[in-house]
Order: sequence, then C-alpha cells, then structure tokens
Amino acid sequence: MPESAHRPPAAGAPVAAPEVLNVPFGTRPDPDEYIQAAMAWHFGPETGSPFWLARAASLGFDPVKEVRTVADLSRFPDVTGELRQVPVRDLIPRGYGPAPDLVGVFESGGTTGIPKRIVCFREWMDRLTHGMSADLDRLGIPRGLDWLAIAPSGPHMVGEMVGTTAARHGGMMFRIDMDPRWVKRLIAAGRGQEADAYVDHLVEQAEHVLRTQDIGVLMTTPPMLERLARNDDLVELVREKVQGIMWGGAHMTADTRDLLRSEVFPGVKLYGTYGNTMMLGGATERIADGDGSADGAATTGDTDDGLCVFDPQTPFVTFSVVDPADPASRTPVAYGERGQVVMSHVSRSCLLPNNLERDLAVRVPAPAGAVGDSVADVGPVAVFDDEKVIEGVY
Repeated sequence: MPESAHRPPAAGAPVAAPEVLNVPFGTRPDPDEYIQAAMAWHFGPETGSPFWLARAASLGFDPVKEVRTVADLSRFPDVTGELRQVPVRDLIPRGYGPAPDLVGVFESGGTTGIPKRIVCFREWMDRLTHGMSADLDRLGIPRGLDWLAIAPSGPHMVGEMVGTTAARHGGMMFRIDMDPRWVKRLIAAGRGQEADAYVDHLVEQAEHVLRTQDIGVLMTTPPMLERLARNDDLVELVREKVQGIMWGGAHMTADTRDLLRSEVFPGVKLYGTYGNTMMLGGATERIADGDGSADGAATTGDTDDGLCVFDPQTPFVTFSVVDPADPASRTPVAYGERGQVVMSHVSRSCLLPNNLERDLAVRVPAPAGAVGDSVADVGPVAVFDDEKVIEGVY
C-alpha cells in the first residue's frame, strides 16, 4: 500500500488557533501554557500535520497529556534526519486549511549529507525578522539604509530572512549569491585552489556593489569577512559607507571578532546570528542595555571572557547544552562548560523538538524571563552523523 494511503485527509477549512500561539511580536507567552497549546495543535486530528499525526503512534507517550513544559520536549525523538525524505506537504499543519501563507520550502546547507527540508510560513518569518529589526534599532543602526548580502539564496532560508529584515528596516537589498555546497565539495575533494578562486569571484562582485551603491548594512559570513579584510581598498570602502555588519552562517572566534571590531572595522556595529534551517532561522546576539539613540546606542552583551552570546526567541526556539561525550543522554553540562547544542523549535507552523545540532557551545544562563539555555563560542563538531563537518564559506 502506498505511503500516501496512510495520510489523514486533505486539510479542510482553517481552524482558529489558541491565542497563546499567536501572541504579538515582543510578547513572551507563559512557556508551559504555550507548550501545552502547541501539543494540542500539532497532535489534534483537525490541526496537526500528516507527519506528526502519523508519527504519534510510535512515540510511546501521549504528547498532549504528557508534554507540559519545555523540558518535556526531550522525550521526543530527533526526527530531523527524516526531513531528507519526507514529502514537504506532510509537514504543513492541517489547521491552516488548503491555502496557507507560505514563504517557501528551504533546505539545510548539506554540511552533514543530503539536505533536509522544511516549510516556512509567513507568520514565522515575520516574527523572526521583527526581532532582528528591533535589535538593529537598539544598536543604533538607522532605518532606510540599503543592504548588501553576500550569502546563499536558492534553497537556503538565510537569503529570504535577510531580505525580509532589510525591507522591514526600510532598505533595499543587493545580493551576491553564494553556493556553499559547491565550496564544501571542492574542499572535501582537495580542490582548495578552486574554492579560493570562487571566493575571489564573490569578493569581486561585492567590491563593484560597494563602489557604486550607498551600502549601509553588510550581511555575510565570518570566512567572507576575513577575506574582505585582506583587501585594503575594500576595508576602506566598508569603513566609509557601512554602519552595521550582520554576520552568521559559520562560527567566528573571539579573537577574530575582537580584531574585526577594534582594528579592521572600528566604528562599524557587528551583529551576529547563530542558526540554521532546522531552527527556521536563528538566535541573535545578546544586546546589552541601551536606548538605541545616536549618542547612547545599545551594545552587544558579551560574557566576561569577551565571548559572543546568542539568545533564542523563547519559548518558540529553545536551547540546551549537553554532555558531548554522551549527547543521547541529554545530560546538561554546567554553566560555563562546553557541550553539544540541542535545539527545539515549537511554533504554530512547525514542530521540531529535541534536535541534536552539529555545534558545540559554552552553556550560558538565559536572560531573565526566558527558558532553556543561551550559548556562546559556538563552533562545529569534527564529525556529525558519520560525516566530516566542513564549514567552507557558510
């Protein structure tokens, strides 16, 4: 019998969701109430997705009755590996009805094998980019500046996320497309010279945009920033024009970040993001207190060791940092210790709980009112899912 025969019937009319699942941006719902409402939604016959309704029978517990808190999400299996094969329509909750407002289907970067796929809804993209734009306000980066992104587009979510953030912040987006999968493939095959030539190609395109356009915000990855920093002319262009740099997609060491901030691009605000497709976006760099005005803008909130801290939007996205020697146990490491990141995404549009990430990080206490952990000094593990981890340019 074909797999489709086991799927629930097609979605009917949209179903109104509980108010707690639709709180306005800037409002943090009660985490227990939120998780319980989400379980009822994702496992309700009229509202859940075909994927989770079919998966419920094999869980060994009743998520509606037994998953009551963020901590209880650890009871779920990590299903992200299945997203390499699942028909993406099976991931859409039936409660949205036959015409959900989708941004698109996006894929992981392929760092650890065949890409995984998710579906992103407009309501989630709005929540994610509202938060980023608000952070830029607090950092004192003016609205109305135009942006240059040297980043993946195509099947990757980051291009849509940054483009939407730029528009929300009042700017136009210039794009230099990047194919991170090709760079990783070249590096894995020992063809480093070809990878370098491809990066030079990206830099040349970026230089033309920076020379001819008034670019106020630059978005790219740490490896690309390091490559830009080798070009004195480009460094001067960035210093002259750019007021903010958003970075993400690969890890940045504390020493590199300090060098970029203090010597290469002094006076330019650096703003980091940590995320991937399975988070449906990412966590953003902690912002210290400040009013965002020109003479009193907020600053990034580092640890005492100068490490960049990332805070997820909880309870929608939550982190825990667990023993890397036995990640399956989900035993948390002590604060200040290094462990492997576990992520859960719980929104009305998507449920991806208890996902073991390919990253190591220092466990940091979450801000007041948040749940779970924050993370600092994020970097990849050497091997994940029996695949060597290659970051490349993204």
